Amino acid sequence: MNAIEPLVHLVDNDPQVLKAVARLLASAGYRTQTNLSAAEFLARYDRTAPGCLVLDVAMPEQTGLELQHMLRDEGIDVPIVFLSGCSEVPQSVEAMKGGAVDFLTKPVDGEALVKAVDRAVEFDKRQRERSEEAHTLHERLEALTPREREILPFLVSGKLNKQIAGDLGVVEKTVKVHRAHVMQKLGVRSLADLVRFTARADIPPQGARAP
Repeated sequence: MNAIEPLVHLVDNDPQVLKAVARLLASAGYRTQTNLSAAEFLARYDRTAPGCLVLDVAMPEQTGLELQHMLRDEGIDVPIVFLSGCSEVPQSVEAMKGGAVDFLTKPVDGEALVKAVDRAVEFDKRQRERSEEAHTLHERLEALTPREREILPFLVSGKLNKQIAGDLGVVEKTVKVHRAHVMQKLGVRSLADLVRFTARADIPPQGARAP
């Protein structure tokens, strides 16, 4: 994922604007893909590829705000930088409430646009890293048996194996075996690593009070 250069999708019904923005972003080192409509963008968009969207607000057939709403409804959270021919406050407020990274007016300042795209690409990178981590955590937890998942909160409770065995009504050797299997399947080497793993997975230690 990190080896793929981000792609900046440009959507505007004005070919001259697309050409100018593509040239500007290319000079800043970005790959771009130009689209004359929301429909063209949707037909070509690959949600698995990193990047962001530079989107015109006022377009025929489907406006930029309508596309933003559609993407959100579909669970597609590509970061968006809006461009508008006018600085209407209601539009900008709606766009930012919808999660837009920035809302810029045309003729857009080149430096401001590049900085906005930088922020959008960085946001997308962090977002994908969090998603990848969550997927990895889920996969490793799924590898545990029901009994191992049950004992996991006890293993990070700070109690000794003997105490955990007493709580569970098993012999101490059983706890040791489960601990070894859990750590192997979760890919951790120490208790500290196991504690960090469960914290990232939102698994509280046994006996911890709910927040």
